[in-house]
Amino acid sequence: MANILVVDDELGIRDLLFEILNDEGHTVELAENAAQARAARQRHEPDLVLLDIWMPDTDGVTLLKEWRGAGTLTMPVIMMSGHATIDTAVEATRIGAQSFLEKPITLQKLLKAVEQALSKDVGGRKPASATEPAHAAIAPPPATDLTVESAMTGGQSLPQAMDLGPQGQQLFDLDKPLRDARDAFEKAYFEYHLSQEGGSMTRVAEKTGLERTHLYRKLKQLGVDLARGRRGGSGG
Repeated sequence: MANILVVDDELGIRDLLFEILNDEGHTVELAENAAQARAARQRHEPDLVLLDIWMPDTDGVTLLKEWRGAGTLTMPVIMMSGHATIDTAVEATRIGAQSFLEKPITLQKLLKAVEQALSKDVGGRKPASATEPAHAAIAPPPATDLTVESAMTGGQSLPQAMDLGPQGQQLFDLDKPLRDARDAFEKAYFEYHLSQEGGSMTRVAEKTGLERTHLYRKLKQLGVDLARGRRGGSGG
């Protein structure tokens, strides 16, 4: 198991990540700003850092640059943000971040990103939870080969696009602004799974990797008709 430093100015995020990672058997230290993160880094070298981008004193990208410039970026770093642009994700990955997690962070994505980051050999340092020799660890992609996809997924390939909707087809207006297009996709995505699971919120939460309370908020935000999914079966 690993020693993980979580840096985020939101108390709720820190508590949530602490509970999840602690349940997985990791030792977790919390910092609410860059100053506390620096102090924690000086006390001991963590095996992994989860670093928020937007913080009140120093932003995460600046702190990442600072560690790299001082030669102390010897541990994998996963960047987190709910408002970062793709350019920011690309920049962070170029500097040395292993991957980028977009908030709200799902349990599945968090655990997968942590597992992948801990399996990598950073700066000649043996991975904390490696099952293979350090020389066999997967190195991060060279900066010249960096793509938006690798910045947002930590170098993992995205699954092939699939048709959506109960009829197997779904058209989207690609002329819309990104946020509107994404909302349209997410609405279709959740409506599809609600239909497939007969309106069961429990099964949809398990299938989509969302915590049930967050799933309710997301569906309400998107204007998803919950009764529509229940017409084909009982609710959950």
